[in-house]
Amino acid sequence: MKTLALCLALLAAPAAAEEIPADALVARITADPPQVAVLGEVHDNALHHRTQAAAVAALKPAALVFEMLSPEQAAKVTPELRADPVALGKALGWDAAGWPDFALYAPIFEAAPAAKIYGAALPRAEVRRAMTEPLATIFPQAARFGLDQPYPAALQAELEAETQADHCNALPAEILPGMVAAQRLRDGAFAETTLRALAETGGPVALITGSGHARTDRAVPALIRKAAPGVTLLALGQIEAPAEGAQPFDVWIVTPPAAREDPCKAFQ
Repeated sequence: MKTLALCLALLAAPAAAEEIPADALVARITADPPQVAVLGEVHDNALHHRTQAAAVAALKPAALVFEMLSPEQAAKVTPELRADPVALGKALGWDAAGWPDFALYAPIFEAAPAAKIYGAALPRAEVRRAMTEPLATIFPQAARFGLDQPYPAALQAELEAETQADHCNALPAEILPGMVAAQRLRDGAFAETTLRALAETGGPVALITGSGHARTDRAVPALIRKAAPGVTLLALGQIEAPAEGAQPFDVWIVTPPAAREDPCKAFQ
């Protein structure tokens, strides 16, 4: 009996986290389709969006959840608009929202033409509230995802330092705790929307989001696994070289960096 229990435990254990080449992702998804695929990206890297589109085509999701869309924007997506990427981008007000060219994202929509579209973006006013108010007062499901509890002090300090570095060391120190809280709120909203999409459509569901939200240690996958541990999930991180050693994803792909201007120019 002990031997049988051990075998069952091994079968149920998740596969070891690993770096994979982009062309291996489709086979990974096809061999063992998850109920939820969290597909990370660097927003302006075209390679990442092509990989996401291939993953979505392999998964054949019943629902696509986008970090970039609000629920109101998602409701505008019709079969007629999906047949015309230029018209769809205009209807969504994509350029006005400040995201990279919609042409990068259009293949993801095209890869699952029958999938229901969900928007996970919160109103900016709610995100700003997270900088000064407890998350439990803003996000009704905070306790379900563990967001009613503060981060340990060491982790909080680490995340504040990361936030400062990500913003070219140009932020006032006093706003860093609020920036961390706002990111945490967005993780919760993305996780809640993804689980709601799974419940409403039966899945599978693909979430399109930045790789920072795809981390298995503290972001959307961690929150989903806390709230719904029975849901099978694959978290993909796409990151740019140089990147060495283990990364906080189920699988990750390292690509060349996209050509871009120095982002720190905006803070000068």
